[in-house]
Amino acid sequence: MAEAARRRGGSRSDDRRSGERRSADQLFDRELDHLPPEARWREWMHRVEATIFAASEPVGRETLARIVGKSCSVDLLIDDIREELRGRPYDVVAVAGGWKHLTRPAYADAIRAAVGGNERAAELTQSDVLVLMCIGYFQPITRGELSSFFGKEISRDLIGHLRGAKLIASGPRSPTPGAPYTYVTTKEFLLEFGLDTLRDLPDFEALEDAGLLSKEKLLAGDIMPDFAGLQEAVEVETDE
Repeated sequence: MAEAARRRGGSRSDDRRSGERRSADQLFDRELDHLPPEARWREWMHRVEATIFAASEPVGRETLARIVGKSCSVDLLIDDIREELRGRPYDVVAVAGGWKHLTRPAYADAIRAAVGGNERAAELTQSDVLVLMCIGYFQPITRGELSSFFGKEISRDLIGHLRGAKLIASGPRSPTPGAPYTYVTTKEFLLEFGLDTLRDLPDFEALEDAGLLSKEKLLAGDIMPDFAGLQEAVEVETDE
């Protein structure tokens, strides 16, 4: 009976918290109908930019839709915010399925000189980047398939390092004999390389046609230029 009472008490507490959230939600004016159109749009822009600025992770469209009117286009708001930031050393960037405040690549050297560099990027060896590239393009992919692609064994330690950095994760079991684990990239991978989605990776077929990607180059340790550029162009994040 005591347990049942605790459950009922917990249920009432949850209901109360839900009611408080609904009440706060009702008090928050999303539509701003009392404002003229230009002032309303400006206030929505400020809300969106402030929310992105304050967040430690990329902010998705669904989250931003909670603070603007139902008929408001979040994408158009972002476009106007980015236009106003055109001359500033930072921007609102689409990354990992949301938007994030990032400094512009042109100021990376100045930021590194002032506060140091990106520690995670410094820990990624050329081999790490090559394996990440292959997982990014061919996921889900097994360690055996990666080893076959490179013509030499990809060690468990290398895979473990990438998993420890949260850049890859286990995917579905392969339908091949033994049902080995496959590997896929993560949200952290997108963040690390400044990508919104995997569709932002350089076009694989175009790189092959242009002669920038071949098995011989990979085995020689020659990272394809466009992918290497992704790592160099990762925008340095700062606490504003």
